[in-house]
Amino acid sequence: MQSTWAQGTGRSVDCGHALSRYASSLAGCRVNAGNSLGAVVVKPMSLTLDTTIGTVEAEVMTVAGSGLIAEGAALEKVATGTTWAEGPVWLAERRVVRFSDIPANRIVEYSEDSGELSVYSANAEYANGRTLGLDGAVIQCSHGRRAVERDDGGELTTLVDSWRGARLNSPNDVVVASDGTIWFTDPSYGIHKAGEGHAGELEYGDHFVFRYDPASGKLDPVVIDVEMPNGLAFSPDESILYVSDSSVDPPGTPIPGRPGGHAIHAYDIFEGRHAKNGRIFAEVSPGLPDGFRVDRDGNVWTSSWDSVQVFSPAGKLIERIPVPERVANLCFGGDDGATLYITASSSLYRIRTTTSDAAQVNHGF
Repeated sequence: MQSTWAQGTGRSVDCGHALSRYASSLAGCRVNAGNSLGAVVVKPMSLTLDTTIGTVEAEVMTVAGSGLIAEGAALEKVATGTTWAEGPVWLAERRVVRFSDIPANRIVEYSEDSGELSVYSANAEYANGRTLGLDGAVIQCSHGRRAVERDDGGELTTLVDSWRGARLNSPNDVVVASDGTIWFTDPSYGIHKAGEGHAGELEYGDHFVFRYDPASGKLDPVVIDVEMPNGLAFSPDESILYVSDSSVDPPGTPIPGRPGGHAIHAYDIFEGRHAKNGRIFAEVSPGLPDGFRVDRDGNVWTSSWDSVQVFSPAGKLIERIPVPERVANLCFGGDDGATLYITASSSLYRIRTTTSDAAQVNHGF
C-alpha cells in the first residue's frame, strides 16, 4: 500500500531551544500547528509541541495472506516535537495515548477526541515504559527514581526500587501478568546514558529481568542471561516471555568481551514465575529491538531503527512498516484496539491494523 504526503496547513509559532538526541533540526526549531489538531496545550517547558500531521509515504511489506494491515491503511504522523518519544500506553476511558519524552523529562498525551498533544507531567523523573495494571492504573518505569511505580490519576506510589539492599539500575519497560505480578527489565540506560536519568552505579552488578509480586512484596530475578534487557511482552497464553536485547547499542563504553546483541529472546514460563529454555526468537535489523507488543494471535510487533517489524509466532518476518524516524516503541489503541500507535524519535505515528494487543484482550482493557 502506498500513499502520498499530505501535510495540513496551519499557523507557525517559534519555539525555544530543544535538546536533540537524533535530529539536529529540533534545536531552535519552528513549529507548524495544523488546523486539524487545534490548539497546542503546553505547560512551562524548554520544548514546544509541534502538531504538524499528515500521511507518510511508505511501502508496507506484506507476506501474502497475513492480512494484519487494514485494507487501504496508511501510516499517519499525528503529532511531533518530542526529543525521544518512548513508552506509549492507550488509556481507553479518556481515549488518549500517554507516552514519555525522556530527555525532556516529561510525559505527554495525545487525545484522539481533540487531536491535541498536552503535557501530563513536566517533571517526570525520566519516566520510560508503562502498561496498565489489572485495575486500570498506569504502572510505569522511572529512570530517575530507579523504580517501578503506580500512577493512579496523578498520585504516584513507588512499588519497588531495590533488590537485596541494592538500588535497581533504571527500570525500562514493564508488563503485568494475569495474576497481577509485575515483570520489568532493568538495563542501565538511566544511570549510564546522558540525558536519560541521573548518573549512578550498577549496585547489584548486572542487568536483569525481574518479577515483582505486589501481594507478597517479593522481587525475584527471572532472566539473567540477556546482556541489556529492554522491551518485554508475554504470548497470549502467557506461556512464553519475550525479552529484547539492545546491547549492540549499550549505554556508556562497551565492555570488551561482552556480547552486543540485537535479538528478541524467548523463554518458556512455568508455574507463572520461572523462565526457562531461553533461546533467540528473532534477530532484528537494522539497529535493534527496543519496545514491542504481542497481538492476540501471538505475532510480535517490534521496533527497529527504520520500521515496525512483525514476526509470526514461529519467528518469521511477515510485515514491515517503514517509519521515517527511528522507532522506540509502540502500542495498540483506539476504540476497537486495532490502531497501532508508534513512538519514533520526535513524533507519534499511527496505522490501522486488523488485530489488537494480547494483553488488552486478556485483561479486558
